[in-house]
Amino acid sequence: MKIAIISGSHRYHSQSLKVAQHIEMTLKDGICDETWLYSLEGNPLPLWDEGVWDGEQQWLDILNPLREQLVSADALVIITPEWHGQVPAGLKNFFLLFGKNELAHKPALIVSVSAGDGGSYPVAELRMSSYKNSRLCYIPEQVIIRHVESVLNAKETDNDSRSDPYIRERLQWSLTILAQYATALQKVRDSGVTETEKFGNGM
Repeated sequence: MKIAIISGSHRYHSQSLKVAQHIEMTLKDGICDETWLYSLEGNPLPLWDEGVWDGEQQWLDILNPLREQLVSADALVIITPEWHGQVPAGLKNFFLLFGKNELAHKPALIVSVSAGDGGSYPVAELRMSSYKNSRLCYIPEQVIIRHVESVLNAKETDNDSRSDPYIRERLQWSLTILAQYATALQKVRDSGVTETEKFGNGM
């Protein structure tokens, strides 16, 4: 089983990437066989334009290696910071560039990151809009990591003694559930019932 981890912050040395790296270590510790971590740090993906649909070579060079990784993944973890109550533009752009060919009928866990007491708005936004044409299947569980600077740090003294153990345990539990969804939805994709030319887009 392979699980892809998307760190959705554009910032360098972001807390989202710290969370992504912890999740990758947790997954490798017996939950799945292989991981792929992709960070949007520094905006590596240009904004969508019609060249994506036209198959322009510059887009193929950028997207094809990433498509291969996503196609081979059985599940995803989508990590989003909350910027002004929203999902960052680069992560929204990710869902314009990759769709049903890479993501359809695969389970995904949302992990939202907040420096303060927030984090719920990006969860609602992703659940409302990012699944429609991609047909990505967000599982019922989600993890909101509030006051993220005080948890999941390598240096134990930098961690809040109450919040850090809880977040680590909650992530472990949620990722284990994600892996079970990955096994279950593989059977759905293998059944062939999801393949359609007539209903290419969601409603």
